[in-house]
Amino acid sequence: MSDETGTPDTPAGSPGAAAQSGGPRPEPLRFFGTTWVNHDNGYPARRAGAAIGSLAAAVVSCLVLRFAYEGIRIADTGSFVTVLIIAMFAICSAVAFRNTWEGFARRHDPQRQASLRGLLAIGFVGSLLAYFFRCLTEAPGEKLHREEYEKAREEYERRTSRRTGNPSKKKRRR
Repeated sequence: MSDETGTPDTPAGSPGAAAQSGGPRPEPLRFFGTTWVNHDNGYPARRAGAAIGSLAAAVVSCLVLRFAYEGIRIADTGSFVTVLIIAMFAICSAVAFRNTWEGFARRHDPQRQASLRGLLAIGFVGSLLAYFFRCLTEAPGEKLHREEYEKAREEYERRTSRRTGNPSKKKRRR
């Protein structure tokens, strides 16, 4: 796993895993493990729990931001600073939402993620909301991992399927 981005270095169903176990293995998702493959072992409950947890964390985060706003207002820093801070959190949350949402459909570029780390940390509410909305339809990242896993399984099946018989002894059609 990459320390920089928190994403695995190899995609789901990587060839290295296939060579060790006789076939590709699904990549576990955070909070879901490999239950996303067959939707078993409490998958619906995990999805509901992840949705409720991410929504609760977003609500608590908004309350903390409200306290920060009150502190800025009490400090009487002026309307310009107040508007600037509100705009900063709104824009960073929107960018974090979009970045997180796109991350559920395709792998991020690690260098881009590293450069956006500060902005994404400020917009953490957007990431939490993206996680919540994705949990309403599927496990976050399930579609991406399922596509990679199925592709790896198809490639593995093609590589391991064997021809029967000797092709030189094949009867020719006339």
